[in-house]
Amino acid sequence: MTATTGACCAPIAREPLTEHDAAELATLLKAVADPVRLRLLSMIGSHAGGEACVCDLTDAFDLTAPTISHHLKVLRTVGLIDGERRGTWVYYRVIPETVSRLGALFTPLATV
Repeated sequence: MTATTGACCAPIAREPLTEHDAAELATLLKAVADPVRLRLLSMIGSHAGGEACVCDLTDAFDLTAPTISHHLKVLRTVGLIDGERRGTWVYYRVIPETVSRLGALFTPLATV
């Protein structure tokens, strides 16, 4: 805070996180803290039609299919993505409500 301008920046939250909310958000942050999972989430979220086949995701990485499956399982377990099997392939889509919780954590409140 400076003497001439008041507060230095807008607050990023309306109130401090509860212990429960902090624990839930920490789990989500831990899931996306891995570069492969973060890339997978962005690839799924930006894919045409709002969902991506696992067959479209694996070629982007120099990793084995079981490793990609593990990362997708982590994202699915924490509720960032969901999947649906269609024949031999699984199609993944982002769960907007969960991803929005992460985004809201870092979005400054608008000043009035």
